[in-house]
Amino acid sequence: MTEKSRPAPGTSRRAGRLARTAGATAAVLVLATAGAGAWFYHRIDHNITTFSADGVATSRPPAAPTVSGGGRPVNVLLLGSDTRTDGNDALGGGEEGVGHSDTAILLHVYADGKHAVGVSIPRDTLVTVPACKLPSGSWTKARTNQMFNSAFTVGEYPQGNPACTQNTVEALTGLRVDHTIVVDFKGFAAMTEAVHGVDVCVPNDVDSYGIRLSKGRQTVSGQTALDYVRARHGLGDGSDIGRMKRQQAFVSSFIKKVEAQGMDLTTLLPLADAATKSLTVDQDLGSAAKLAAFAQSLQGIKVDGITFVTVPWQFAGARVTLVHPDVDTLWQMLRQDVTLDGRSTAPGASPTPTAGLTSAAAPTPTGDPSSSGTPSAVSSASAGADDTGVPVLVHNASGGAGTAGRAAAALRTLGYGDVTVGANTRTRTGTVVGYPAGHRAEAEHLAARYPGAEIQQDPAADGLILTLGSDHAAGDPTGAAVLPTTVPSGISGNTRPADSDLCSDLSFG
Repeated sequence: MTEKSRPAPGTSRRAGRLARTAGATAAVLVLATAGAGAWFYHRIDHNITTFSADGVATSRPPAAPTVSGGGRPVNVLLLGSDTRTDGNDALGGGEEGVGHSDTAILLHVYADGKHAVGVSIPRDTLVTVPACKLPSGSWTKARTNQMFNSAFTVGEYPQGNPACTQNTVEALTGLRVDHTIVVDFKGFAAMTEAVHGVDVCVPNDVDSYGIRLSKGRQTVSGQTALDYVRARHGLGDGSDIGRMKRQQAFVSSFIKKVEAQGMDLTTLLPLADAATKSLTVDQDLGSAAKLAAFAQSLQGIKVDGITFVTVPWQFAGARVTLVHPDVDTLWQMLRQDVTLDGRSTAPGASPTPTAGLTSAAAPTPTGDPSSSGTPSAVSSASAGADDTGVPVLVHNASGGAGTAGRAAAALRTLGYGDVTVGANTRTRTGTVVGYPAGHRAEAEHLAARYPGAEIQQDPAADGLILTLGSDHAAGDPTGAAVLPTTVPSGISGNTRPADSDLCSDLSFG
């Protein structure tokens, strides 16, 4: 097998705000090429580019366990790269430079192999970017309050740093990313041409920043398809949120097109050839045989079993912040392999929602960037009961990745209203709860969530300080696995079934 090598670092430049992930999602679902012949596998092997596993964090969330009587949930990170190298500048314009990823979809494939949810993460979301490896071999320090898409630029590789983005997603969600796939301009355009175009709906005429689209339903491919998913100005309020809605609709339409054409070789071979020429994947997908085996494991998923959701969000000036506890509940549902309507996909599971989950009323977007497009709905099961009113600062001393973030998310679902993720500290075995004078009772209450935790008075503390040792590397406190009784509106109001009408809910603001 021949694999392309990663390019050397380039110079930093702010690239255009573009999106290509749609094609990658569909391609993963249809790349099964069994029976194509050894010659085709050899050709695909030469197409594939892999990124090194050396930049993936050594301490990661555990892989999801196999469900009794079923399969194992799988998480796939799908990224769009706006690199202008290797001829991509002809499609996107601009000069060569560091690659950005302004679009990210975390695809969670449920253990039943029949359902999947694609979680869109806005590029401007403020997150913590954990330590990432540089071309020199050294590692950066964790940085808080960073734009999500900045992780892809760490190291200033011309084609981006997918390992760093993967590390960021794992730290953010507490979910292990099993595979990461990156698609560039050329790959996206070629895949749309391989299926003879994709049906889309344009909300209104667009003539802005060199992109021209006509209002209405139409079939697009190549450059026009790329323009459709990258256009931001001239539609709605010009935000990235509206663009993500169109990308979700495009992915759905792409999958519908492939299903309609049939899973035969006349469809699959051109698509597989086009896709793999411009895909960068993790090493576990680094051959035609590996890609085909993985794709075949997804063939039970049809378009009516796929749902998209944008993370519960709100504007923070020109940036986006996540809405708690709604987003914490979303990650918790995926860790428990529960669908967005609160149902378990385990074999023999009741068709009714688990734990009595019901959907909250969907919010009505106001289009005002100063307001949340997704009001937070906190159920009676998760609000207030454990809110001490004392701030909690969470440090990770477990030696594992994402421990403090998972703990903070879980504590918020339990009602702790002011929880901050602190720095990683020197690894220790035991967990400690520090507290200021007069707050021992609150410290004991928090320590009870972490059996064996030591309680220490800290005169310098402004609130409770939870330092998680290796004895609680998972981060989840006792009782935190209980989901609220209502699916928060930040989830239900940002959901799009893949079989929705092309023109539904395509503009924002």
